[in-house]
Amino acid sequence: MPEIKEASVLEALKQVCEPGLSDDIVSLGRVKNLSIVGDQVSFDVLLPSSGNPLKAEITRLSKEALHREIPEIGEVEIQFPTQADATETQADRGLLPDVKNIIAISSGKGGVGKSTVSVNLAVALAKTGARVGLLDADIYGPNIPLMMGIKTPPAPKGEKITPAENHGVRFISMAFFVPEDTPMIWRGPMVHGAIQQLIRDVSWGELDYLLVDLPPGTGDAQLSIAQLVPLTGAVIVTTPQDVSLLDSKKGLQMFKKVNVPLLGLIENMSYFECPHCHETTEIFSRGGGRTAAEKLEIPFLGEIPIDPEIRVGGDTGNPIVAANPESPQTAAFIEIANKIGKQVASKNSEKVALNIIQ
Repeated sequence: MPEIKEASVLEALKQVCEPGLSDDIVSLGRVKNLSIVGDQVSFDVLLPSSGNPLKAEITRLSKEALHREIPEIGEVEIQFPTQADATETQADRGLLPDVKNIIAISSGKGGVGKSTVSVNLAVALAKTGARVGLLDADIYGPNIPLMMGIKTPPAPKGEKITPAENHGVRFISMAFFVPEDTPMIWRGPMVHGAIQQLIRDVSWGELDYLLVDLPPGTGDAQLSIAQLVPLTGAVIVTTPQDVSLLDSKKGLQMFKKVNVPLLGLIENMSYFECPHCHETTEIFSRGGGRTAAEKLEIPFLGEIPIDPEIRVGGDTGNPIVAANPESPQTAAFIEIANKIGKQVASKNSEKVALNIIQ
């Protein structure tokens, strides 16, 4: 049997491009700890987070390339340890040193189901094996504890607060600390201070993703979160009708002005499917989100139907992704969560490639 050389293996792996990028995993510095024993090959592929949805695709492409280019190769073993320094760490900005990716979930106007989307996306990302946190930064109308099924305030731990946890997601909200019938009549500096405390005084631990559920619009909370921590990117939630899309475009432009990458747009309440006859009704029209995303040249992440089961999940603290994992509605959330994960991995890979070039 001819000897399998390391150089040949690396050359074959140069045919494997990370999904969404034009660069290969070797050039990006992803391949580490290559070992060849007889006809068996093993190596690590470093990705930015433990729950990265690109694992299966990279594994398939790598094995196909190796067996095609080097037929004498037998078993191929690929591991995916977390690459702690794959992107700019939060330590560079001080407040969240153990959080790899911070994603803002925003909407141009209220009433589009942004918090419901945030909760279900957080649970969906946790199901990939990622460590996920959810920060309820909607200071004026915090409702994440209700949707996550825990209303008891988390206990302090020394000088820090331990976040609540349910459905595999750690979360914190101003709703834990203010009576539910007390209005939050706060000016900008107070909002900024509250968000800073929710970030600084909470013991988040190590996270692959921290989703930040922002209030609707383009006000103080959005500017505060962009100033306090380096956002990996922002996701915009809209409904299909023109009035929502118009406000969403303003939100997109706001994030561009503060140099926050746009991960994509989600169309919520896209359609209603009758559970009896399965006829589809487009209550708020349909397709406006996809059209807007195409015009703005940002990714369209997907459509989520309007459905009573999604609403019930939010009201009872049992999000549909957790309550009914086999439902079509859950499938929509999981597909969007995977697309967000791929966008995050792509953004981080771009940073790594830039660092290599520099």
